[in-house]
Amino acid sequence: MNEYDLLVIGSGPSGQRAAVAAVKRGKRVALIEMRDVVGGVCINTGTIPSKTMREAVLHLSGYNYRSVYGMNYRVKEKITMADLAFRVQHVIKTEVDVTEAQLSRNGVEVLTGIASFEDPTHVRVTSSRGASVYAAENILIAVGTKPAASAKVPINGRTIIDSDQILDLPELPKTLIVVGGGVIGVEYTCMFSALGVRVTLIEKRPKLLEFADQEIVEALSYHLRDTRVTMRTGEEVESVEEMPDGSVVANLESKKRISGNALLYAVGRQGNVSELNLPAAGIEADSRGRIPVDKDFRTKQAHIYAVGDVIGFPSLASVSMEQGRIAVARMFNDESVHTNPSVYPYGIYTIPEISFIGKTEEQLTDEDVPYEVGVAYYREIARGQIRGDTTGRLKLIFHRQNKQLLGVHIIGEGAAELVHIGQAVMTLGGTVDYFIETVFNYPTLAECYKAAAFNGINRLSRFE
Repeated sequence: MNEYDLLVIGSGPSGQRAAVAAVKRGKRVALIEMRDVVGGVCINTGTIPSKTMREAVLHLSGYNYRSVYGMNYRVKEKITMADLAFRVQHVIKTEVDVTEAQLSRNGVEVLTGIASFEDPTHVRVTSSRGASVYAAENILIAVGTKPAASAKVPINGRTIIDSDQILDLPELPKTLIVVGGGVIGVEYTCMFSALGVRVTLIEKRPKLLEFADQEIVEALSYHLRDTRVTMRTGEEVESVEEMPDGSVVANLESKKRISGNALLYAVGRQGNVSELNLPAAGIEADSRGRIPVDKDFRTKQAHIYAVGDVIGFPSLASVSMEQGRIAVARMFNDESVHTNPSVYPYGIYTIPEISFIGKTEEQLTDEDVPYEVGVAYYREIARGQIRGDTTGRLKLIFHRQNKQLLGVHIIGEGAAELVHIGQAVMTLGGTVDYFIETVFNYPTLAECYKAAAFNGINRLSRFE
């Protein structure tokens, strides 16, 4: 009974979605998870903990209402790491329970242990109870990633940590060094600065979040500086040392020295493939542990697929779920299932959050596409004033000639929800006229779409 139609390695969003999709097709499926609980990195150490921590930070610090009640407004005066961990652990437990119930309800067999290939069709699962070998006609690798390590940064789990160890900090530091200006580094920079921690952010590239629209990133950068974050872009860490007094010093290649109570190393993530014994399956990963796949998520072996963060960009839980669904359809010869990556939304949970879909101004300029822009500001929308968010803005990008919507870029609270209105219009090939001709509830942030559309159309009218 150790033979299956599909073996899924990893129980994160992509593995979970793939396993359930295969069972719905009448297939016999087993899901292998190395932890004692399901959910993978997403639920246990990554997406869910960090977003829950963000919510706890915003609530306890009173951050969203300081513009209304004053800069000293707080729900809790002395916020501790235990306060943040309490909320995070509650949500993790609930999400694990929900995931376990879904897998059980659908008849997915969960195998606990570390998976490693014996050959292209057999996988050994090793746990404290022993080892067993399982065979499958199809295998899906969905092992996710782990924080990348560097010889320059001696992680000690106390004062020098990676993103998996945030909640292990013994106390909230007064000063924090964050190395890495990607999504994870910037998100945690925002959280700690909202708590009053003095943060220094070090990023070797000249700009933060280079894949996002630069006007939106500039707005975020301004906001970070306004919350007393020191940004050191174009700088690289040469070494990190723990001092006798317990503080941490980052030595930069430019000979600068930066001191803090703690340091978070958040420079990229590595595919979690070290235990898989990929060569036995005839598969290779690159230097960052990423597994190459084709458009249908097949590896070099036609019956072995890989999905989720382990295949690289965009490394979004939402996209990983879709990749799992598509991979299962293709492995069982179903060509009727389709997806459109050009209308995948991106959510970055900074403070304020950023979300976008479609092309950026920089991309359209490089492609010589004639476009126009319309912008709406939260401070000019009644709901923005009610919510106390006067820094947000929504930007529409549309074609100058046919008015087709090309991109939506938002910074502000609720951005990740708000973007889905633009997503629906883009997916259906709509134009900016949709927003002008549609009535939105009042007062809502959705009104930003109408205000931005009028702003953009008014710009066009100047040339008529």
